[in-house]
Parts: sequence; structure tokens; C-alpha cells
Amino acid sequence: MADDNSVIPKKKGSMSVSEAGRKGGQTVRDKYGHSFYEEIGRKGGETVKAERGRAFYEAIGKKGGDTVKAERGAAFYEAIGRKGGEAVKAERGTPFYEEIGKKGGHRVRSLIEEGKKAAAELAAAAKLSNNDVPAPGGEVLPEPAHE
Repeated sequence: MADDNSVIPKKKGSMSVSEAGRKGGQTVRDKYGHSFYEEIGRKGGETVKAERGRAFYEAIGKKGGDTVKAERGAAFYEAIGRKGGEAVKAERGTPFYEEIGKKGGHRVRSLIEEGKKAAAELAAAAKLSNNDVPAPGGEVLPEPAHE
């Protein structure tokens, strides 16, 4: 059976760059399949990560986010946040929110306790070394004379 391209002769150079790219991509897709693209994409991502590091991804992510924000505005983020929240609620239900709320509350409580403990330790250390602490204005006062 003859190939479709061999039936209708075309002049050399009659195909645009985008047409040639599309045709080449379809040929590769037909020959290697979807998993081939996944694999080369993963390898490419690993190479970029090794060469440029995490900061590169942070920079391009921020740049993309800033572009979307400028083009679509805050209402866009409100809309996609609402859609995402509704999807999570439909998938996991209200008990999920109760659970993560409790976890967050416990974490906040433990952080407050850690902060209070650290502040108490600093205060105790300051009382022990009170003689070495400069006056409030920053100047060091001379020691009182012992007669």
C-alpha cells in the first residue's frame, strides 16, 4: 500500500516548519508511544535539576505566577481556590477539615509552649549573668568601689 505522501507529489519546501514538526511528532508518537514522552521528560527534568538546582524552579515558578496574576488578577485565584476547596470537600467530606484543624491547633499549641519555655530559659540565664549586662543605653557602668 502506498504512503499518502507518495501519492500526491509535493514540491520540496512546500511544508511549513510547524507542519513538519507536527508530522515528526506524530511519527515519533506512533513509533514509541506515550511512555516515551514521559521518560524523556523525566530525564530532561532531572538534568535541569542537576544543572540549575532548586532556585531555578523557584524563579520560574514565581515568574509564571506573577504573569498569571498580572493577566488574570486576584479573582482568578479566588475562583480556582474555591473550586479546589469544593473538590476536596466533595472527595473527603467535612471530617477531613475537622481533622486537619485539630492537627493545626495541636501544632500551634506546641509551638507556643516551646516559645514560652525558650523565653523562660533566656530570662533565667539573664538573671544569672546580670552583672555582665550593659546599662539600658548601651554604656557599661563602672563597678562600684568597695571601701
